[in-house]
Amino acid sequence: PPLDDVLAGDLIEQTRTGRLLAGFRDHKPANRGAIVAALNGLSQMIVDFPCIVSLDINPLLADADGVIALDARIEIEPGRVEKPGPNPALAIRPYPSGWNRDVSVGGAHYHIRPIKPADIALYPQFLARISPDDLRLRFLSPRKNFSDQMLKRLTQLDYDRDMAFVALEASTGALAGVSRLSCDPDHTVAEYALLVRTDLQGHGLGWELLRQIVDYAKADGI
Repeated sequence: PPLDDVLAGDLIEQTRTGRLLAGFRDHKPANRGAIVAALNGLSQMIVDFPCIVSLDINPLLADADGVIALDARIEIEPGRVEKPGPNPALAIRPYPSGWNRDVSVGGAHYHIRPIKPADIALYPQFLARISPDDLRLRFLSPRKNFSDQMLKRLTQLDYDRDMAFVALEASTGALAGVSRLSCDPDHTVAEYALLVRTDLQGHGLGWELLRQIVDYAKADGI
């Protein structure tokens, strides 16, 4: 933990049973979405309750209709029951919930929230609607193509050192802009970057994204 839809899906693919879940012989494919949701739920429980020492589910049955746990065991540390989350023992800082807001600029409505790995699916269409000059100014060199690896670096963050906020069109869910913050190792100085879709510039969306990233930096002690 923490997991999200993308990381949970990758975790499934790494197991020996991952291929079997896709169906075989006369068996229908398992409900992958239900398995991902179960993994995310377990991950969130670990994030929210630092008192959990170990958790074992055996067996967990999955089929086309969903998943069901027939038996589960949770071990807790009594002295940590009252300790609030997030769990300090996590490998990386969990998704920074609580930083969502809705804004209206230029007669359009947007939802601003921290970036998620699943947002990688929004990037190709977003980048296709940004002019070559805007891409060059943002990435400091001419850009035509973005590899999958680079898109993963842009969307899969270590929230201890980096943060990015996305602005999504309220009507379509399309990616309209991104503000990004990158901290130095001692967490005292940071650099920021903005990228707004070319056809949406000049209406104040960039300012709203900048304000969001500045407010986050102040709250995080930067």
